[in-house]
Amino acid sequence: MAVKKKKTAVNKTVSLYEMETAIADLFNYRKNVIVPNISWGIGIHECDMLIVRVQTGFAIEVEIKRSKADLKADFKKEHEHNDDRIKEFYYALPEELIETCKELIPEKAGLISIRLYRKKFKAEIIKKAKINKARRLSEHELLRIAHLGTMRIWSLKNKINKLQ
Repeated sequence: MAVKKKKTAVNKTVSLYEMETAIADLFNYRKNVIVPNISWGIGIHECDMLIVRVQTGFAIEVEIKRSKADLKADFKKEHEHNDDRIKEFYYALPEELIETCKELIPEKAGLISIRLYRKKFKAEIIKKAKINKARRLSEHELLRIAHLGTMRIWSLKNKINKLQ
């Protein structure tokens, strides 16, 4: 089954889905709850990826940017990625954008590079995020996040069924 890659004029090397799976591998989806594209359900601003460390109950947000213009547009958002539930905040960029974009990354944010390594995209933290004073997620919030994640699975399975 072939999934069509989303490409931009700036970055033709890595798709959004390849970036998401590389980030999920980095943060170990077997040990943590990792949900892409959260924009409702728990009363939080839109997150490209929300990672919940199961052992601690703290959340990490990752914003995925595939072009410099996309990164700059993120700074126009009113919420500025401030939330008392986010312990760490990262931007993830394709490796070839790091040099031209790293001066734009806010001091509080970490930086993740996505690069091709042995025919697979890998994510690597190249700048650690500052640790924010954050609260642990409540049981209700954890359950809502897990619910959103399982909804993504069934939406994807329906798309796969339509492609077959």
